[in-house]
Amino acid sequence: MSKRNIPVTMGTQHPDNAHAAFWDVNQNPFISAYTETVEAFENFATLDVDEYMWDWEGKHADAAVIDRLFSTKYDYFKEHQLGRDKFITFRFPNIWEEKGYSLMQAMTAFLSSEDFAHDLQFAQRPLFEAILPMAERADQIIEMQKLFEKLATFKTQVFTAQRQNTPYIEMIPLFEGFETQLHAPEILKQYLDLHEKHFGFKPPYLRVFLAGSDSALSSGFMNAITGNKLAIARLYEFAKAENIDIYPITGMGSAIFRGGLAPNRIERFVQEFAGVRTVTVQSAFRYDYPLATVQQAIQQLKTTLPHVKPLEISANEQAILINVAKKSAEFYRHTLDNLILDMQPIFKAFPKRRDRRQHVGVLGYSREVDGLALPRAINFSGSFYAIGVPPEFIGFGRALASLNARELGVFVRHYPNMKKDFTELAAYLNLDSLAILAANNPAWNDVKKDIETLQNILAFEIKPQTQEQELHYQLAQQIVNIKDGASVAVTALINKQAQLRHFLG
Repeated sequence: MSKRNIPVTMGTQHPDNAHAAFWDVNQNPFISAYTETVEAFENFATLDVDEYMWDWEGKHADAAVIDRLFSTKYDYFKEHQLGRDKFITFRFPNIWEEKGYSLMQAMTAFLSSEDFAHDLQFAQRPLFEAILPMAERADQIIEMQKLFEKLATFKTQVFTAQRQNTPYIEMIPLFEGFETQLHAPEILKQYLDLHEKHFGFKPPYLRVFLAGSDSALSSGFMNAITGNKLAIARLYEFAKAENIDIYPITGMGSAIFRGGLAPNRIERFVQEFAGVRTVTVQSAFRYDYPLATVQQAIQQLKTTLPHVKPLEISANEQAILINVAKKSAEFYRHTLDNLILDMQPIFKAFPKRRDRRQHVGVLGYSREVDGLALPRAINFSGSFYAIGVPPEFIGFGRALASLNARELGVFVRHYPNMKKDFTELAAYLNLDSLAILAANNPAWNDVKKDIETLQNILAFEIKPQTQEQELHYQLAQQIVNIKDGASVAVTALINKQAQLRHFLG
């Protein structure tokens, strides 16, 4: 597979869309697990997305996805073969973090789909690689491959002796938190050694997945964007030292807090995260812009990303950025701990877009503040936008002001779109809403200080710039003024706001 076609765009099931999908005849923004097979096909056929993530982590997944696609869309997949031209990549459950009830079912789907493809006389197996979420150690990655090897061997010996299944799958580790992303090269180095010891060879390339949302949720926007850049640069250093090809993937949503990858920000993304070879085009990217705009953006990514020179950060500047990231996380966490209680009614009213079980992310989402757990990153981000306080501001202003001249120079140089980003975000600020919140809880004054500090440094206007942003401003004020218990009304207002800004969270 060393000569394989590396996907540039990966459609995902992240529930961050404000509008209904273009392919949904009912025009309901909620996408059930029963329609995700249709979604996968439309992503391939209409959007020309290269890859589609089939998520088994914390959600319901259809094990018969390949059977259904081959049975209902045979002509398309005969021409655009899965595993060669288009790709479906399973995200396995992490058995160290959640009950792995569905892991064997997911792995069995690899084997049955290989049999079906063989019977259809397709050239290769449709499924051959999987994502391991929340990967933290090399032994976890190799363990997934060992488990699959045992299952494939067992199936061949006991059930299908006449038809031998391929006992090897490729793994894509998903590194979520700042520290794990920072130390990805050390984890991967150990993984290569374990791989060679068990299989007798080193893989010819690695695809490595860097999360964009969970680190922002746990440690703030400044920490997350810095961590992603450091990880990309360090992965390429590792690849050069080990003489192995590497293809970083980033999991980023349309909200700047979650990475800021949207159809109208392709150039910004390429500049900020140079070296990324695969990007997640999440639900908001695909469904909250005109279809022609989305198709054009996907083609722009496909022609641009493979050829961009990767980020390079010197050892001295890496050390400075690590310090900046850790310092900013302290400002963010200290502030957030005192705001969470106020946000609970908004979190509870947040609209749902997919069938999901309880998620366990980098925090385990069991981290409690005043006895209350944090929600998923999409719900978290969207809830703060709902009250007119984009979460990018939390801790960012005071952290920026705390940097010395050397730190500030390095950070600003490695975040060239900072002024542009916060100028855009300032149009969604509602200082009147913030004043209402601060009157009841003085902790919100820290966020006000973040905003004022950034305004002084970056010289942006704090006011709506468009008719849509003006309406968004008014809705934020309504949400803040609604008292507990009116969750249905709040949900409706959040839905309206999300459509205005082109993403739910």
